[in-house]
Order: sequence, then C-alpha cells, then structure tokens
Amino acid sequence: MSALHEVEPGRTEARLAAPTAQSHAANLAVLPDGDLGCVWFGGTQEGVHDIRIWFSRLSADTWSEPVALSDDPERSEQNPVLFAAPDDSLWLFWTAQHAGHQNTAEVRTRRSTDSGRTWSEPRVLLPATETGGVFVRQPVQVTPDGTWLLPSFSCRTPETGTWSGGEDTSAVYASTDDGWTWTRHDVDDSRGAVHMNVLPAAEGYVALYRSRFADNIKHSASADGLHWSAPVPTALPNNNSSVQATRLADGRLALVYNASSAADASHRRAGLYDEVDDHGALGGTERAPVAVGETAADDRQAFWGAPRTPIALATSADDGRTWQRHPDLAQGEGNALTNNSRDGLNTELSYPSITQDAQGYVHVAYTHHRSSIRHTRIAPDWPGWQETR
Repeated sequence: MSALHEVEPGRTEARLAAPTAQSHAANLAVLPDGDLGCVWFGGTQEGVHDIRIWFSRLSADTWSEPVALSDDPERSEQNPVLFAAPDDSLWLFWTAQHAGHQNTAEVRTRRSTDSGRTWSEPRVLLPATETGGVFVRQPVQVTPDGTWLLPSFSCRTPETGTWSGGEDTSAVYASTDDGWTWTRHDVDDSRGAVHMNVLPAAEGYVALYRSRFADNIKHSASADGLHWSAPVPTALPNNNSSVQATRLADGRLALVYNASSAADASHRRAGLYDEVDDHGALGGTERAPVAVGETAADDRQAFWGAPRTPIALATSADDGRTWQRHPDLAQGEGNALTNNSRDGLNTELSYPSITQDAQGYVHVAYTHHRSSIRHTRIAPDWPGWQETR
C-alpha cells in the first residue's frame, strides 16, 4: 500500500508500483462508490507478452496493493481506461496486441457492479479490422441523450514493412445501448492525430490529440460528438506522447502534457518496439538512435524519441483555443530513446491522466521512468492555480 504525503502546500503525492519491471500508461477515474481508481499496464516491457492490466484504489488517502485484471499469455495488454457508467457500473476497456504490432490490437472489456472489487469475464468489444488494429486511451463521454462516446484510433497496417504509427487515424465509437453495440465514426483528415480526448464544450464538443509527428497538440470540434472538424495545430507542443484534459467544476479545461516536441530532440529512435521481436519477447532488431538536424519533425513518418518531460499543467477558459500554463508538476531528463526500465535507461515522465473528484481535488497520475506510476493530488487552494508561466 502507498499513502499520500505532502510535497508542497496544497499538493500531496504517492507512488504506485505493481510487482513488475515496467509500469506505464495510467488512467484515473472516480469510482461509483466515491473512491479514486487507477489502472495502468505493467510487465517486462511494452510489447512483451507478459504485459498485463493493473488496478489500485485510493481510499482514506492510501492506495491499495495493485491487482492484475488481465492475463493473456499470447498478447501484450495495454492502454487501460476506466469508465463509471450512469447506472453505477464500472467498465474497464483495454487493448491486446501481438508483440509490437499495434495493427493487430483489439479492444477488450470487463464490467464491475461493485466499484471494481469483482469483475465479469473479459470479452472482445472491438476486434481488429481489415485495415489494422483498434486502440483506446481516453475516457468515455456520455451525451445528453445518453449516447456513449468512446474515442479511439486506428493503427493502420502499412503497404510494406511493419506498423510505425505514421498512418494512424482517429475515430469515435458510439453506443446507444449502454455499451453493448458500437458504431464507428471516423474523423476526417486525422492522419497522425491520435489519443483523441473528447470533452464537452460550450457548443457541442472539442477534442485534443497527440501528434505522431511530434510537433503540436491538435484540436477539433463537433456539434454532436459524432461528426468532427479536421484536427488543427494548437500553440502547445507535443512530442508524440499522450496528453489528457478534463472539464473542471469552475468551467475551465485542465490539461496535462509534456511541454516538448521533436524540436527539442537531438536524436530519434527507429520505432516504439525496436527492442521486441515478432514473438513478443525481448531481443528485437534494436537499432541505435540516430541524430537529427534542425528539421527534426517529419510529416511523412512518426517521430519517436523526443524527450518526455516535464509534466506540464495548463488551463483554458475558452474551450482550448488559448491556454494558461501553471507550474510544472514534475521535471526530469525525460529520456525516451529506449523503453528499457529494467536497467534504469528510460527516464521519461509521461502519459499523464487527470480528473477532479466531488470535493474539488484535482488528481494527476503519470509514468515515472516506466518503473512506477506517480499520483499527485492538487487542492483547490494550491498556490499554483494562481501562478502562470
């Protein structure tokens, strides 16, 4: 178990760690019973077939011992998402792929009626398609008419070679029967814009995206949550790593992200899974990172290896058109030129998740060196809310 401790006035922290070499890609949610839940994936290394989904709950300021919620020895199980449904059931969504081939990924689910203490058997929710795999990362939104919106992205199979990410596109899956059947709605002109984060707006919805090309966070809008404008760049940088935002009780959007991009990179790596072989074991055709010049970003292929640091916090009072940056929540070297956390080679601070509870506390969880998940709780009177950068 791990208890919260104060790190500065108005902010407390805790460390969550599964009994695995690697922990990555946390997602937070307030559970139906009022506790806070956190899920992430852990195992030897991303893409290896011992990667599983892990779950812990925060109750009385203490995180429970993590428990595994998946166990498929043939696939790497990644990117979990919790969703507290309107009927007080709790859903878990996650992906399952063969080795480092995200184009083989399918989305699976389990359901709990007791806030995550017991779960139904896993089932496939969204199978891989003829064009590639289906991936998730961001929370479900529920429209006023009760439609569930599950943001996704398509990991497309290239005409030659293996998946690298540069052809990925976004879509929203919609369900009008409480999650049992789904209809896909593609986002036009969304090549390279992934991890679609759907949020309610003053008029309809807005979405924020990670950029495979490591240039800028992207933004688009929709009147109904199904039909979207093409993603366009914001002024905020992106390093081809995950971002997440939530709507605060005071009406602002709060965003956590890495304030870096390919422009901050001295080197790039060949691909995300260059250390994993086709059988889901370590020992792939690893290639050393290569130096990049002044024009580091390449709009024809995904850029991997840009620094994943700091964990930055920003708020917007105009649905994401402009942003105010607050003090960083974590800083460090941010080396992401390897996924190796066993030997301490990876030092990234990445994949932040953010939510607000009924008491007004803002919670952020993020990857710390791919070896643990760090949780920080921010009080409504934290001085950083009044500070800008």
